[in-house]
Amino acid sequence: MLAIFDAQSVQPPPELHSPASHRLPTVKPKLPREILNHFITSSSRSCGALSMSFENAAFLAFDPSASRSTNHQSLFCGLDEMYCMFKGSLNNLSCLNKQYGLSKATNEAMFVIEAYRTLRDRGPYPADQVLKELEGNFAFVVFDRKAGSVFAALDANEGINLYWGTAADGSLVISDDLEVIKASCAKSFAPFPPGCMFHSERGLMSFEHPTKKMKAMPRIDSEGVMCGANFKVDAQSRVHSMPRVGSEANWATWGSHA
Repeated sequence: MLAIFDAQSVQPPPELHSPASHRLPTVKPKLPREILNHFITSSSRSCGALSMSFENAAFLAFDPSASRSTNHQSLFCGLDEMYCMFKGSLNNLSCLNKQYGLSKATNEAMFVIEAYRTLRDRGPYPADQVLKELEGNFAFVVFDRKAGSVFAALDANEGINLYWGTAADGSLVISDDLEVIKASCAKSFAPFPPGCMFHSERGLMSFEHPTKKMKAMPRIDSEGVMCGANFKVDAQSRVHSMPRVGSEANWATWGSHA
């Protein structure tokens, strides 16, 4: 899966950017449409790769055949201008569907959209508590076109890889394909931190440790070049309160109160 979001709409953490990306003589970061074309035309993909463009604000691409080459299913769902790309599986999906009043036929991507909608519109629980209820290996990206919001998360089990970085124009790039990220972002990328969630209005936080802040850790590759930073939970920090997110998106309480 591949998701690209314009920097004017979604601001990536500045620590993801590596100044070395534009100085390297070989690999240079690509622009969003170049990244999308590279993903779709990659020789490792079938001819059935799907993509969606939302003017220049966002690009989504999904390869339905990816499930055949990995141990994890890949799903895509769109509903009421909310779009979800999901990789993995939820072991307690049937219980979650019953809890949210959804049909038995609801798959993981459909469930994530409904859970996101509940958080956005009603928000009875903090987002970290909702994600803690998900049992299994999973990674997902949700794009809410109406609100212009992005919500991404990766489970804490480290059974699935997810990466993020910045394109040549500063756009945020998220993908489960390391080679796509390397070719797209040069050195301005890093693994997405396990047990964490990112929202375009509230930034990055750990849903496993919602009362702790995230800390950027410098990352140098085997060539001695500074890359995009890793993010770790700062065990010495403490978030004293987590405010509600802006009125337009009517997003839920982002994290638990300390």
